[in-house]
Amino acid sequence: MRLNSVRSLILAYLVGSGTWASAQAPTTPPAPASPQPVATSPLFFPIKPGTQNFLSGSMGEIRPNHFHGGIDIKTDGKIGLPVYAAESGYISRIKVSSYGYGWLIYITHPNGLVTTYAHLNHFTPAIGQYMVQVQYQKQAFDVDVTLPETQFPVKRGDIIAYSGNTGGSGGPHLHFEVRDKEDKLFNPLRYTFTEIQDNIAPTVYNFALVPQGIKSRVQGQFQRKMFTPVKQGNLYTIADTIPAAGLLGLEIQAIDKYDGALNQNGVQAMELTVNGETIYRHNIDGVPFELQRQVSAHINFPELKLSNKSFQRLYVADGNKLPIYETDISKGKFNIEAGKLYEVLVNLSDSYKNTSQLRFMMRGEDSGYYASGAPKVTTPKINYELAGSILKVTVADTAKTARNLDLYIGNYKYAVIPSYTTTAGSVYLYNLIGGLPDSVELTGTKTRFKFEQTIPPNTEMLYSNRYLDITFQKESLYDTLYLQTDHNAQDVFSINNPLTTLFKPAKVTIRPQNIPADKSKAAVYGLGWGKSSGFLGGVWEGDAITFSARDLGKFKVLSDTVAPTIKLVQKSPIQISFKVWDNLSGMASWRCEVNGQWLLLKWEHKNSTLTSERLDKTVPLSGDVVLTVKDAMGNEAVYRTKI
Repeated sequence: MRLNSVRSLILAYLVGSGTWASAQAPTTPPAPASPQPVATSPLFFPIKPGTQNFLSGSMGEIRPNHFHGGIDIKTDGKIGLPVYAAESGYISRIKVSSYGYGWLIYITHPNGLVTTYAHLNHFTPAIGQYMVQVQYQKQAFDVDVTLPETQFPVKRGDIIAYSGNTGGSGGPHLHFEVRDKEDKLFNPLRYTFTEIQDNIAPTVYNFALVPQGIKSRVQGQFQRKMFTPVKQGNLYTIADTIPAAGLLGLEIQAIDKYDGALNQNGVQAMELTVNGETIYRHNIDGVPFELQRQVSAHINFPELKLSNKSFQRLYVADGNKLPIYETDISKGKFNIEAGKLYEVLVNLSDSYKNTSQLRFMMRGEDSGYYASGAPKVTTPKINYELAGSILKVTVADTAKTARNLDLYIGNYKYAVIPSYTTTAGSVYLYNLIGGLPDSVELTGTKTRFKFEQTIPPNTEMLYSNRYLDITFQKESLYDTLYLQTDHNAQDVFSINNPLTTLFKPAKVTIRPQNIPADKSKAAVYGLGWGKSSGFLGGVWEGDAITFSARDLGKFKVLSDTVAPTIKLVQKSPIQISFKVWDNLSGMASWRCEVNGQWLLLKWEHKNSTLTSERLDKTVPLSGDVVLTVKDAMGNEAVYRTKI
């Protein structure tokens, strides 16, 4: 389907419906293509209403493994600001956790929408006392309760809690969301809050052109090529015409800012036009909560991990199921033909209709063989890399004229002709769809590959070798995986690399060579980047351990036999608090008793602190205190004191 709808689609989502409280209000926000302008917001701003506020995070902002699902409202760098209900309804769910959203309230509204308020420091007295009772009843700090309509009804503008820095928050603020009953996340700024001022158009830092086929070239080479445009007002451009060939995809690194704040926020919407024809649009709004992890397919994930730069793709990559796109039949990819000129335009829009434009020209060239120099080496050298399904082999040869490369698949040998030659070497391209090669060779210089099996997406599949088993779920992979595994003398197991992320976990069983003496204290850890390691757990069966992998990379079995460390911070009849550390697997549970009675301890992982809260504030703490802390491997530490 070619896109010929009106260009106002990109900006249409920027205004609210004006029908939030009406009897005829829809059960979900209006489609982004057809909202009606309103003079004031149909929602009550949840922090310092009626005054200018500032954001530290926007809807759709790129996070390491998810889209940011709402807005982060600054709270003047402090905790304890009143948090107001955005509209009338009832508190339908309350969650308390040390991680993620931290202390969280959900309000369900008559039209079916839900607003959420996260990272709270504490609740209003009635709600707070109810939650403490629930915690004492369940004898647990982490609780998640669903409430009836009659429990805590609220009116628009009621104070429901006080802002904080709980959970995964990186500083004091309120995280505010608008959802529908199916947990789709909508941009809160579609409701045109006057408390947020934005007169700044998005900023374009870089863009990149990415080959999408074996005949694709950018500046004569099969390479992802990055360009830095020059700003001219709200137009970003480059002076040179870019030579290219074949099917290409475009990526953009861009940010947005709000008035009075230095934070770099996400850009809400982008539209790609080639020679006057719109072939792609995205609007990061209406994102299903369960698909937030698919941000890994929306961006160039390896580039984010390697350079910490977020490049959004302006094409729909394989495996991307997000419902935020409108594209032509090529899903935003465009073909460059020899001898033709192409004008590429990208409109970038924020939530307040500020728009920037990226513009550059491209010239189609022939993708046939050429030589722009010859490498100067005395011994042939072979390097290779994988780009999607294309194996790119670069050979620095001693010969002045490029020779064919021998490629071996089982007992068969194939001659691969060079695609082009530069001073770095001759480049040979091979599509792995034709079969997984064992090795390549040129005049006695040989490089072996570790490709073991092709794992297609949307298929449940088991792979086994002598040292591991991997079961991929139907939705584990975004795209075809060319599986490579390894097991070294240090008992480190490798499955491809951390640049390959999964949507749904894979089940992995590894068989270490060095079996731990006490398996009950041994588990699998992801080695991650550098020297870091993350606890993954696992279940032993014989001399094999099975665990769930959310990402590929390196894994190792480590033993944790050291109990957590407990230090008393302060004690009084009013409150007692402790510092707790663990050396490896991390704290899993804790229990505190005073004279044999359970005492609630609130856990804050950011400062490793347990702090008491009494059920009855009129009864002082007094007597024998016993704190028991266990890590994930069951190592136990006990601390005793008296108050």
